[in-house]
Amino acid sequence: MISNFIGWIFALLVIDPLQAEIQQQVERAGLPVEIVSQSKACLASQGPQLVERAAGDYGWAAATVVSIAIGHTSPVELLDTRDPDCAAIIGALNGDGAAA
Repeated sequence: MISNFIGWIFALLVIDPLQAEIQQQVERAGLPVEIVSQSKACLASQGPQLVERAAGDYGWAAATVVSIAIGHTSPVELLDTRDPDCAAIIGALNGDGAAA
């Protein structure tokens, strides 16, 4: 039960803001439809993995939430750069031009 609660809190404080950040960047930059689709696929695969990790490792979850809250870590840094669906959106959010 506590694991579910921790997972829910983590999703609320980390995954939801990440999703909002991606949506905002997509709208602002007018990114291609392909990147929008990839970003949705990225969150669909990475989100549950992050929530599962948070539910199983309370220390990591707490440290991650605090680190993101104080601006030390960007939620984008939690995404797996090896996931091909995440690579384009990570590049776009980091502003390195990889998405262009």
